[in-house]
Amino acid sequence: MGLKRVVVTGLGALTPIGNTVAEYWEGLINGVSGAAPITYFDASKFKTTFACELKNFTVTDFINRKEARRMDRFTQYAMVVADEALADSGLDLDKEDRKRIGVIWGAGIGGLETFQNEVLDYCRGNGLPRFNPFFIPKMIADIAPGQISIKHRLQGPNFTTVSACASSANSIIDAYNYIRLGDADIFVSGGSEAAVTIAGMGGFNSMNALSTRNDDPKTASRPFDKERDGFVLGEGAGALILEEYEHAKARGAKIYAELIGGGLSADAYHITAPHPEGEGAKNVMLNSIKNAGIKPEEVDAINMHGTATTLGDVAELKAVQAVFGNHAYDININSTKSMTGHLLGAAGAIEAIASILAINNGIVPPTINHFNDDDQIDPKLNLTFNKPQKREVRIAMSNTFGFGGHNACILFKKYEG
Repeated sequence: MGLKRVVVTGLGALTPIGNTVAEYWEGLINGVSGAAPITYFDASKFKTTFACELKNFTVTDFINRKEARRMDRFTQYAMVVADEALADSGLDLDKEDRKRIGVIWGAGIGGLETFQNEVLDYCRGNGLPRFNPFFIPKMIADIAPGQISIKHRLQGPNFTTVSACASSANSIIDAYNYIRLGDADIFVSGGSEAAVTIAGMGGFNSMNALSTRNDDPKTASRPFDKERDGFVLGEGAGALILEEYEHAKARGAKIYAELIGGGLSADAYHITAPHPEGEGAKNVMLNSIKNAGIKPEEVDAINMHGTATTLGDVAELKAVQAVFGNHAYDININSTKSMTGHLLGAAGAIEAIASILAINNGIVPPTINHFNDDDQIDPKLNLTFNKPQKREVRIAMSNTFGFGGHNACILFKKYEG
């Protein structure tokens, strides 16, 4: 039996530049920055005092107060985008075999705020170990797909992928493979993260990983710019409904794109720094291209990992040139993290959605906040600086890399029947 085709039939997004897929796309093509001073806690004593928080989001508009209190924010976000994606897909779950529908979800950290607050409450108390009975169920990284499956009674494969910032790209690739092999018909896949917390900011600051451009947060995320000084922490979630092609076709589903390939690799080099020549990044792109059965010159656009770190941006671009050769100059390369910040475990999902929408709309979103060229970066590369660019995108690539040397790469193709 041959491998099944996999298509995308629903999308959901909750990001620092838009609380729905439509709002997210508008933010992307208009070059909106989601960075602003932190409102969740007093960050005045931190080296970094800003982040890409959600805007105008009230969880009780989507989840009743009692249920919301039993979920960490990363799970709340997951529930909201899963609902949006399922509604967008047009699926009538009552007509489906729920044992053939699964949930695979990515989270790099999980319930960090819950863990932080319970420990702080214990330390402020009288020393008695009085913990909330929902502490563990709120904190564990696998609870988000569990909650999604419970709400919608989805009885197929259900688990969380954890590979730092590659987590949700991993979840999409895993779901893709289950469907290709015929083990499921439909997956809710993606990822969520809510690490804009005291512990999250403090931990990343201690590593000198974050931008400290406190005087100008909106221009702080500067992928590929000479003056880049680290990433901007973001939060949110993205969901994709992946579906076996014949199943989607039979029910007359709207098809956004075809998922044609996914690759994985390891840097095997350092716990946080990338290989300086981008070896892991090169290998994962080659693996994805091989998995898709296409030629490198067929790729039109790449949404880079592009976090605005000094080492990472240069290494990734070296990898692109090693993989694509002269064709690299014909590719629109961008980093949507310049607008959303870095959503850690949710990055792969929201960036996959950006790639799919670029295919659908024939527009590549910009890499904003470019002011100064870096002499380590080839000036002939088209990094889509500051303005969106119209072009036909038949095949788009999305890269995500995580601490520990975890690399994931996904390829989407324009749906043509």
